[in-house]
Amino acid sequence: MVLERMGTELYATTINTWFNDTVPIALEENTLLLHCPNEFKRNTIRDRFLPNVMAALKDIFSAEITVQLLDDAALAAWRSGAAQAAERRPVSLLESSAFTFENFVVGPSNKLAFAAAKAVAASPAEHYNPLFIYGDSGLGKTHLIYAIAHEIRQSRPSSKIVYIKGDDFINEFIETVRSGRGQDFRTKYREADLLLVDDIQFVAGKEETQNEFFHTFNTLYEAGRQIVLTSDRPPQEMSKLDDRLRTRFEWGLLVDVQPPDLETRIAIIQNKAAQLGLVISQDIVNYIAEHVTANVRQLEGTVKKIKAYKDLLESDLSTENVNEAISDMLRRENEYIPSPEVIIAEICRVFRIDEKVVRGQQRDRDAVRSRQVAMYLIRRMSNYSYADIGKEFGGRDHTTVMHSIEQVEQRMNKDAAFAETVKAITSNISTRR
Repeated sequence: MVLERMGTELYATTINTWFNDTVPIALEENTLLLHCPNEFKRNTIRDRFLPNVMAALKDIFSAEITVQLLDDAALAAWRSGAAQAAERRPVSLLESSAFTFENFVVGPSNKLAFAAAKAVAASPAEHYNPLFIYGDSGLGKTHLIYAIAHEIRQSRPSSKIVYIKGDDFINEFIETVRSGRGQDFRTKYREADLLLVDDIQFVAGKEETQNEFFHTFNTLYEAGRQIVLTSDRPPQEMSKLDDRLRTRFEWGLLVDVQPPDLETRIAIIQNKAAQLGLVISQDIVNYIAEHVTANVRQLEGTVKKIKAYKDLLESDLSTENVNEAISDMLRRENEYIPSPEVIIAEICRVFRIDEKVVRGQQRDRDAVRSRQVAMYLIRRMSNYSYADIGKEFGGRDHTTVMHSIEQVEQRMNKDAAFAETVKAITSNISTRR
């Protein structure tokens, strides 16, 4: 899977040449052990391709995974140590010290979600059950559920903790039904003390999977077991979600995470740099925080890339070479980022509607259509968060913005003429300088 992800950046011949002798050995804490017997290939991987490997791991696990390359002697030593430690067992990401509450940077955009997760970890199933955390990708949802698992593992070692991604739950269910092992599947999930499901939105629209999860949810809830779910949207925004599940997801506490503000971004950069042993001046920290604004994962990736750049080139960090190292993550100075005013003005021109109507509260068809397209294009063409977009339209809630964007995307998929209109508006805005 790692090599497949790397295939998006490297040629197949490059991967085959340098990684054909490389074998994964184990995942210990947050370190992946790889064995490569060829010294030349091992050194080349370390010097040239290690950032690619770590980026692929980050993409797969949504977590920072370091890599240790072992030669034959180091592998033999590791195996000897493993044999002596008879009770050694693999350490999962859920138990990794990298994903604890202590390592989570709290700010205004996530403090409610953080507090709720802490409460659940302290007293499972007593306060918020289920706990439903939602928000865009890369904002820390997975970190929080890992932290819950880590905390409960420490305080209640005998607890049976089950973690699964929504799409993996679907695939596992289909496979067990096909192979006649449905009872094993039900036992695994319905006997859990803590069930963590990441990206639960994937089950929406899958009738049989939703039915299975409904009964699993009921069994756990009635038994007083804790359920924690994450999603990219709140339950009411999942148009294909079974009503029975929607009501159950809303039984407990719904909390959202938003993109971090400037102060939180600065704290995240400083925290990640400290973890990596990287010293960055405050000027460079501020520079990164002002330019990389999308999400936590992008900030962490930026710091990681700067470290790789510094280590590989053995150069001091300055604003100039930091900009060079992460140029693909930064907005270019000549890149045109239209303001909401420009986008709304073009929409008003095309749809022949007054700006006050677009920004206002009118609910007739033309007003709603224009407003939804405006929200869609602001989100697509700028780095505005859902909350920021809502403020442009009379302080609307971010869930309303998410719903509007989803409506535009669905209509574009079904209505070719409408899709062409939106594309034309986009083109017109892009040509304005």
